[in-house]
Amino acid sequence: MDVVYKALIAAVAAFAAVCFPYLLLAFLCRHRKHRLLLPRCSSSSSSSPPPRAMDAAAELSLSPSSSWSLYGGSSSALQKISLDDLSRATGGFSPDNIIGDGSFGFVYRAVLPGSGAAQPVAVKRLSADHGGGAGDREFRAELEVLGGLSHRHLARLLGFCAAGRDRVLVYELLERGSLDAWLHGAGAGAGAGDGDGEEEAMRLLPWAARVRVTRGAAAALAFLHHDRQPPVLHRDVKSSNVLLDEGFEAKLADFGHARVVSGGPAASHLSTQAAGTAGYMAPEIREGMGASVKADVYSFGVLMMETVTGRRPNWPMKNVSGKEVSLLKWAREKVEAGMSSEIADHRMGLIQGEKEAEEVKAFLDVAQSCTEECPRYRPSMQEVVEMLNRL
Repeated sequence: MDVVYKALIAAVAAFAAVCFPYLLLAFLCRHRKHRLLLPRCSSSSSSSPPPRAMDAAAELSLSPSSSWSLYGGSSSALQKISLDDLSRATGGFSPDNIIGDGSFGFVYRAVLPGSGAAQPVAVKRLSADHGGGAGDREFRAELEVLGGLSHRHLARLLGFCAAGRDRVLVYELLERGSLDAWLHGAGAGAGAGDGDGEEEAMRLLPWAARVRVTRGAAAALAFLHHDRQPPVLHRDVKSSNVLLDEGFEAKLADFGHARVVSGGPAASHLSTQAAGTAGYMAPEIREGMGASVKADVYSFGVLMMETVTGRRPNWPMKNVSGKEVSLLKWAREKVEAGMSSEIADHRMGLIQGEKEAEEVKAFLDVAQSCTEECPRYRPSMQEVVEMLNRL
């Protein structure tokens, strides 16, 4: 019996002697791999290359929630700009340089030092009152989405600054301003000319230009929903977030409410927190249900109605019975009654029976389908792009 025990002990010892080097090697490899995956802090030296968006996230100690992936995809290089440089470029954030405002702060026109041909940029400074709360979430959302995306119909994010409670984002400056300004006569943007803004809007935004802008905004949303993995929900589609370049090409902007979808393009019920603007918000969002790509489609449909009528979605309209209703309800009733031509913006000078008037009807049919009450009956943004391209 002793011989058997001794033989068994000898066998176990021999097995351990053979396996131990392999186990040690596996442990060392795993430990080294773990160290390589740890985020590296970006250097503060001016000679260092600009940090990537993911490095910026690590530096700001940003952590993802369970619903959204934070910097989950590839990220492009963004310039990290000092607050001193931004202050000098905006004249100490002077009110004279303000060209717009958003939910959490002002947007300034600026020329950054060392920018070569002195190309002007738009500098969005989030209010210090929101630095640790909603404003910080907007800052993170914009970095997450635009820091890793490039598309001809998305406003380009160039750089950022995070210093103390200050959160600043730097974008390409789109000289023609917003679609909102052109539709509603509130001026025609930063570089639209010396004439009266309303006259410029009436003269320079004919039907063909409106269709072009709408197609561009649709292409941007289709890219976010279908061509980007994981998909992105904008969650605040409206005319003031559609900016125009010199050639009146649309650029979708303001991704402070955007979220990266972790469950694919069909995912819904991702967040019960309401986001959006009155008049554009999908009914399921108002009722506290989860956001989905179809909520963006609904908002885009409202934007289409606004583009045709030249009327603000959050202003009441009177229907045939004299009752005050929303622009969307008023427009849908007109379309369903075969009166599409009556709601078109009279400033466009469309003539009944001509090609453009027929295009308006087809355009409103697309808007009608986008604003169906039930999300499942709304088209995808890919389908919307196809329908608009057939006009």
